[in-house]
Formats: sequence, structure tokens, C-alpha cells
Amino acid sequence: MSSPTGPASGLPVRMPRPRQPGRHRRPEPLAAPEGAPALLLAVPGAPGTATRSLADEVVSIARSELPGLDARIGYLDGDDSEFPTLQSVLTRAAEERTARYEQARAAGVDAPRPEGPVAVVVPLLAGPDSALLRRLRQAVMDSKIAAELTDVLGPHPLLAEALHVRLSEAGLARADRARLFTVATAADGIILASVGGDEAVQAAGITGMLLAARLAVPVMAAALDQEGAIAATAEQLRTSGSQHLALAPYLIGPELDDGLLDAAAKEAGCSAADALGAYPAIGKLALSKYMTALGITPQQSTGAPVR
Repeated sequence: MSSPTGPASGLPVRMPRPRQPGRHRRPEPLAAPEGAPALLLAVPGAPGTATRSLADEVVSIARSELPGLDARIGYLDGDDSEFPTLQSVLTRAAEERTARYEQARAAGVDAPRPEGPVAVVVPLLAGPDSALLRRLRQAVMDSKIAAELTDVLGPHPLLAEALHVRLSEAGLARADRARLFTVATAADGIILASVGGDEAVQAAGITGMLLAARLAVPVMAAALDQEGAIAATAEQLRTSGSQHLALAPYLIGPELDDGLLDAAAKEAGCSAADALGAYPAIGKLALSKYMTALGITPQQSTGAPVR
């Protein structure tokens, strides 16, 4: 039992550490601003157990990077029972924000009326897919809730890192570009597979250049959803001298139709790495899109240096 002056005798007392003086003191940890909009991860594709697990992991990574973050998941093809739709998640977030305001006013707190977006909607997509993005925009508009829709996660150097890791996990690339050891099955040409048409291929090609620099092998982007594109790209790589090819999906996973990747790998006569999945960079990039939309930067939380 605690006494009026502190914990009872024998219990450990946690004393706050003094703040380090001077210009080199550690910055204050960044946290979500009070009353900030929710981060709504918009998940494409058919929902299921695997998709939910992946989305939960991405959201968990984002929360770990920004304590206090209100992060939610909405499914583009949800059923509003087990897998909530974007519209229902946005509606609930708006209702909860209004309820918090009314409760504060009822308690005599002079709280400002909530303004601005209820949520920042971040598509769980590595690259652009005009059809999916059009549906996402329509879903946000149909909800009639103030929300901001961000761009997709790539291109980005962190996605090149994620692709490298997935290839190395499949035994198709060196695990560490700084070391000179080789993998017997390492590919000498990479097909970077995307979905979403020509725009998606172009965006994948930007990340592909970063991946090529990491692996020191040619990387070419091609569309999974365009008949014959993967096989034609494989032939082009082989003609230029690559003999052992690998297929690397520039995809997170939910947007990938079942069997499409395996069929493409068979068509190209090569092995395939796994989709990006819940690689830590995915959660960090989703959070980065959210923070950029709100103008939140780590520098804002540290304040001016102490002299």
C-alpha cells in the first residue's frame, strides 16, 4: 500500500532520468498529436485471414514508430462484418470524434470543435494501380466523411531493400551486398513484376534501378497482368546475357490474384521470390505517408537545441 508521500517501503521507486543538457541531448520521442486524424490503411483485394494478419502487422509497425497513433484497417472489398469496409471505418471514426467532443463539452472542458480530416487513408499498394486507386477515391467520396487519400508507398529505396531481402530469402540473391560471398542459385537477371498497367511498370522500374545497384545485376520491370509481358522480358534478359533469372513481385500481396505469380514464373522459366508482405519498411512507409499528409516531422517534436 502506498503512503501519502510515495510507495510503501520495499517497493521499487522509478525516478525520472534528468534530461541531458546541451545541444547533443537526445530529442524528445515523437508521438501522435492529440486529436490527430486516424491512419486508415486501405487494403485492396479479397479479404481473408492471411490478408488481415498482414494488415495487422503493418499497422502494428506504424504504431510502434509513432506512439499514440490511431491506426485502423479498412477493406476495399470488405463485408462490414468480419472485414469492415473503408466507408464503415470512416463513418465510425467520425462518430467517435464527435462523441469525444460532446463528452468533453458536457464535462465542462472548453474543447475546440473538431476540424480537418477525420482520417488519412493510405493505400496498401507498392505501386500505382489506376483501377484500384479510382475505387479507393470513390469509396472515400461515398462515405461523405472528410478524409485525405495519400499516394501509394513507392517508389522508394526501402522497397528496393525489401525486394533484396525477399530475393535473398528465396536463395536468389546475396543476403549482404557488402560481402563478397556468392549464392550458388543467385540470379543474374531480375524481372520486377507489377500489376496496374504501364504506369505501374514505370514506377516499378524506378525501384528496379535501385535494386540493380544493390545486386549489380540487370533488373527489368514487367506487368503481371499483361499477357506475354513477363515472358517477353525474360527473353530480353536472356538475349542480353542473363541465364539464371528470378521473378521479384513489386507487390505487397493482397492485390495479387491467386496463382498469377506462379503462372508467370512458369511462363518465364524461372524461380520467384515472395511478395513484399509485412516487411518492416511497409509499415514505416505507410506511416511516412500519413505524417507527410499532416505535416508532422521529427524535427517538430525536438524543439530548439539547448545552449
